[in-house]
Amino acid sequence: MTGFAADVLTLYPEMFPGPLGASLAGRALGDGRWSLKATQIRDFAFDRHRHVDDTPAGGGPGMVMRPDVLARAVDAVSPAEDLRPRLVMTPRGTPFTQARARELAAGGGVVILCGRFEGIDERVIRHRRLEEVSIGDYVLSGGEVAAIVVLDAIVRLLPGVMGNDLSGVTESFETGLVEHAQYTRPPVFEDEAIPEVLLSGDHAKVDAWRRADAEAATRARRPDLWAAYQRRGGEK
Repeated sequence: MTGFAADVLTLYPEMFPGPLGASLAGRALGDGRWSLKATQIRDFAFDRHRHVDDTPAGGGPGMVMRPDVLARAVDAVSPAEDLRPRLVMTPRGTPFTQARARELAAGGGVVILCGRFEGIDERVIRHRRLEEVSIGDYVLSGGEVAAIVVLDAIVRLLPGVMGNDLSGVTESFETGLVEHAQYTRPPVFEDEAIPEVLLSGDHAKVDAWRRADAEAATRARRPDLWAAYQRRGGEK
């Protein structure tokens, strides 16, 4: 296995690569810096109608994805010797973060299971050691869009994908803060000028301004991040 290898298990493989086939991720995919394979879960069903779900135990609305079918699918793309992390996209999962994206980008790849319906049987999560991941406190029609988000966040951090590797270490969340405001030409737009310090050529003053602006923005927009940043004592 060369490069970063991503396997996605889904009921809708036609959704891939989707946006991952364009821009930075698409160029990197074309260059062979990473690979992507989408596998149809229904191919591992046990009956000729290719059923992958059944009614929830205990009653209730909707359907639940069967553990036996999912286990066969996971085992096919990720046998026991495969060391890649196995993720399952679910709104009940641990929030996905920039730090986790960077950890995954440092590895050899990832396996992502995309849930559908009311969810998947708990037993396959435990027995196949699936890491439950969420991209936010809302519900999507399925895990495919969430998987695309996760893979985009990872792939852009792979070596050589971004034109300037420093871009990945000066962005929102890399230091526990959201990113500072950005400006470019023209120097005056609708009577508002670029902050003078950014045109001074004094790199120390520019860095100080950007730090202060990032702190102010985080304090105003993300009090949760600001509280965590303060607990750590700010930037060391």
